[in-house]
Amino acid sequence: MTQTLELGLDTFGDVTQGPDGTLLPQDQVLRDVVDQAVLADQTGIDFIGLGEHHRSDFAISSPEVVLAAIAARTSRIHLGSAVTVLSSDDPVRVFQRFSTLNALSNGRAEVILGRGSFTESFPLFGFALDDYEKLFEEKLDLFMKLTRETQLTWDGETRAALKGQRVYPVLSQPLGVWVGVGGSPESVVRCVVQDVSMMLAIIGGDPRRFRPHVDLYLRACAQIGNPARPLGVHSPGHVADTDEAAREQLWPHYKKLHDRIGGERGWSPMAKSQFEAEVTQGSLYVGSPETVAQKIAATAKVLGLARFDMKYSSGPMPHAQLMRSVELYGTRVIPRVRELLA
Repeated sequence: MTQTLELGLDTFGDVTQGPDGTLLPQDQVLRDVVDQAVLADQTGIDFIGLGEHHRSDFAISSPEVVLAAIAARTSRIHLGSAVTVLSSDDPVRVFQRFSTLNALSNGRAEVILGRGSFTESFPLFGFALDDYEKLFEEKLDLFMKLTRETQLTWDGETRAALKGQRVYPVLSQPLGVWVGVGGSPESVVRCVVQDVSMMLAIIGGDPRRFRPHVDLYLRACAQIGNPARPLGVHSPGHVADTDEAAREQLWPHYKKLHDRIGGERGWSPMAKSQFEAEVTQGSLYVGSPETVAQKIAATAKVLGLARFDMKYSSGPMPHAQLMRSVELYGTRVIPRVRELLA
């Protein structure tokens, strides 16, 4: 690592349980997400990322609107998506929304672009899954040109051509751009060709198995002649005062999340032993501040990271527990990680 590791948080706005155990309405969840982000800003966390989904179990379908509300109540934290599903959106409109957010937040906006791990947005917005690869390839190319050129000419198959077009508001300050990568070599090389930072979504298994993807990225950069951009990792986790408390708080909610998605995709229900294995040997960053800090520092070293984002919401975990996790991450995990890496 050649720079100080940035430490952020991500959330999809998982619909949470209220005090009586029933699920809260999505509008309340959105207000709670803003409060969580404000606490993240106050406790020194570097970044807050909001994922875009179009499902009943996640409340955030328009990250930029929520991020604008957060921008108005914060002063230093960087604000971004995790991810923006570019394949089923219009790159020009995505650029306009984030350039607007960047202006309102005085240069704190970032966007993590991806194809998404869910497909609900494709039929919702009238896109064919058969065009999955082409949509992302072309739209990413257009978006990156929008961030670098003030007057754009572009032609492709997935949307209307542009000729000598200016798009407003123009960027008066640079916009942070990442591409979320799930692990395919083709996605890694795409980041290199587009000269963009890569965010590895590591949601299961030993994070060290992603080292070949980092090596491929660096090797491809050297071959093409592009500078290596910052590399990041997004992984789930939860922080509590003790290891036992963190595991017991997260387990029932993590299982509900896994089993609901697994029921749609043909997975077997999650066993407690699987959960424990991910905590001890995999990519669940769960435990006391010391335990989580040690695990983040180890991942950052082995992968050469510039950023680590912990997805702190997993399933219907109550807002109060999420707030405590955010507080501990900012006040105790981050200082300890930086101490370990110093």
